[in-house]
Amino acid sequence: MDIYIKGNYQRSIYQNSNGYHIGLFKIKETNSEELTKYVDKTITFTGYFHELNDMDTYLFFGQMVEHPKYGNQFSVTSYERCKPEEKDAIVDFLTSGLFKGIGEKKAKTIVDVLGKDTLQIILENPDNLILIPGITRNNIDTLHTKLKEYEASYETVLYLSELGFSTKDAMIVYNFYKEKVKSIIEEDIYSLIYSIPEITFKKIDQIALKNGIEKNALIRIKASIICIMKELSNAYGHSYFFYDEIYAYLSRVLLITISDKEYQEALSSLIKDLKVVQKEEKYYLEEMYQAECFIVKRFRLLAHREEEVFKNLDDKFKEMESVFGISYNEEQKQAILDSCMKNFLIITGGPGTGKTTIMKGIVELYKELHKLTYEKLVDKIALLAPTGRAAKRMSEATLLPASTIHRFLKWNKDTNKFQVNEYHKSKVEFVIIDEASMIDTELLASLLKGISANCKIIMVGDSYQLPSVGPGQVLHDLIESKKLPVVELKELYRQGKDSNILSLAYDVREGEVRDEVFNQDEDLTFIECNDKDVLTNLMDVSQTFKDLSYKNFQILAPMYKTIYGIDTINQKLQTIFNPKESSKKELVVGEVVFREGDKVIELTNMPEENIYNGDIGIISTIITQPTKKIIIDFDGNEVTFTSANFNKFRLAYAISIHKAQGSEFDVVVMPIVQGYKKMLYRKLVYTGITRSKKMLYLIGDKIALRQAVANTSSDIRRTTIKDFLENGIK
Repeated sequence: MDIYIKGNYQRSIYQNSNGYHIGLFKIKETNSEELTKYVDKTITFTGYFHELNDMDTYLFFGQMVEHPKYGNQFSVTSYERCKPEEKDAIVDFLTSGLFKGIGEKKAKTIVDVLGKDTLQIILENPDNLILIPGITRNNIDTLHTKLKEYEASYETVLYLSELGFSTKDAMIVYNFYKEKVKSIIEEDIYSLIYSIPEITFKKIDQIALKNGIEKNALIRIKASIICIMKELSNAYGHSYFFYDEIYAYLSRVLLITISDKEYQEALSSLIKDLKVVQKEEKYYLEEMYQAECFIVKRFRLLAHREEEVFKNLDDKFKEMESVFGISYNEEQKQAILDSCMKNFLIITGGPGTGKTTIMKGIVELYKELHKLTYEKLVDKIALLAPTGRAAKRMSEATLLPASTIHRFLKWNKDTNKFQVNEYHKSKVEFVIIDEASMIDTELLASLLKGISANCKIIMVGDSYQLPSVGPGQVLHDLIESKKLPVVELKELYRQGKDSNILSLAYDVREGEVRDEVFNQDEDLTFIECNDKDVLTNLMDVSQTFKDLSYKNFQILAPMYKTIYGIDTINQKLQTIFNPKESSKKELVVGEVVFREGDKVIELTNMPEENIYNGDIGIISTIITQPTKKIIIDFDGNEVTFTSANFNKFRLAYAISIHKAQGSEFDVVVMPIVQGYKKMLYRKLVYTGITRSKKMLYLIGDKIALRQAVANTSSDIRRTTIKDFLENGIK
């Protein structure tokens, strides 16, 4: 039996453009014994709605849930608007403000004459109102037009539901297209996937096929091509694809064989519609091609702009060195001076070359040269990074606020859009981006659109690390083009020039592994063993560091599954770092036991809670009654999770190398086994090694390590930023 509550909407607490509402609802009636205690009381509700008003009566279908912040809420899965039937209710409706010029006196007169069928009569034959005293032609037109609009919106949502859209998706679609929905769907239902990120090809295809679309319809083939290009782009990081490559996937997606002629027609139509761009043998999604072009044009413009000239620049630099008690080498000095003079600069270098120290110098010298107060400096400069952890490191190094790029651009997770954009630009004059290798093409283009064309930009990063999770390899392409100003840092500082960790990192970068760097000192240890003994050795090493802060010790691995995978390692390490105790509460979620004191990692972005994908915390409290809750302490920021979002975090004694990017730990342990073979490649190993600041343990098979270092196939991404910089945009 579907649970419902019947009553009246009171007011909104929150709503977004997709139709998602949090609000207050007064219950008059329910079919649930459990909810009878709420009758004649106001409760909080959540769900997707087209439009709510306080004069209608509604039936909400759904269930009660527990929210970490707002407590008990009724989660609405579908709803119905009950038409007002009693005369008093119809009068209230007509005087609600929806119908301009209709006051209580006119409303009562109308209802007295037309009775309980007033609304239906107005809709079907508004001329019946002509003979009612005091009602003007303007009143009649207003009543008829507004009532038609009011009814049409609900009919449209009902139409979407009947097609097969869920209530949530129906609301998202309606709120995007409004009254144009029917005509758009009737013309091309697949066009929804081009405009609304939440509406996937798979969702639309199921609905379209159910409603009789031909399997080889042109609009279906076109939509599948877009779907294939997006999926491949996300899977492999490529900017463009080839004709035969896309064609090879078509039958898998459409589940029928498409002729070359049909494919060619669909592709040509997409090019004509400006959804796909063809350049010689390359095929791009329109947004990816435009993003690459935009990046190239902006950086070329900045790089060729006249440099700033300052008097006594060397003297100011020496003063800064004196204040900080730092002596920069020539490379570092050049990077700092160029950052202040040039409008665009890339500073690159491997681990231990002082990239973070340089950022402090850039900020301080810029402040002195422009005679800025701290407050003015904060207004003019933006310190940005792709992850929360990297942003925090920037802030600690420079003593200035730093943020993620998403937060700076005011990302709205509900609409998946940035509120800082080409139409609402930030006023900052200087942007420094750290960990720039992690920035994908479309995110960088979005950042450039959100700042002035005159804004000075410094990118800092190590292009030998893993590329961005999203498509592209921007930092690598910009450096490799040799068309933009770059300062490469080569002299080593961190951990000393004799660090075996750094020696290994630079060897791996060059594609070699030398036995003599291992086990020479305590900073780099290779424990060679059979695959079956890896977990035993891993636990022995972990036992040594079980009292070290969770921030300083980390196991890194490339895979979640298999007997050496992250999931298995986490179960084993939990017994060492946080063993079962009577004083610690536990909660079983699926096959995982979470315990108070467990180290966990966030898997999503939750900007409203100020936590982001990859943030690490400790479970401080577990509540099992009356509702299940897990409270996690993210470095002083306590966030409450309920059962609805327990899937947003996982144990973090071991984490993936990808998740560790942008972080550093005093001690890192990496298992290297043949069982990881599919996932082991040079940039992955290099990125894992360079997460370690003081001690690195590699456990497993040196042959597997050498094979990984020799494997560069996963590094290859097809992009054209480098080509566009070298040869011009084609």
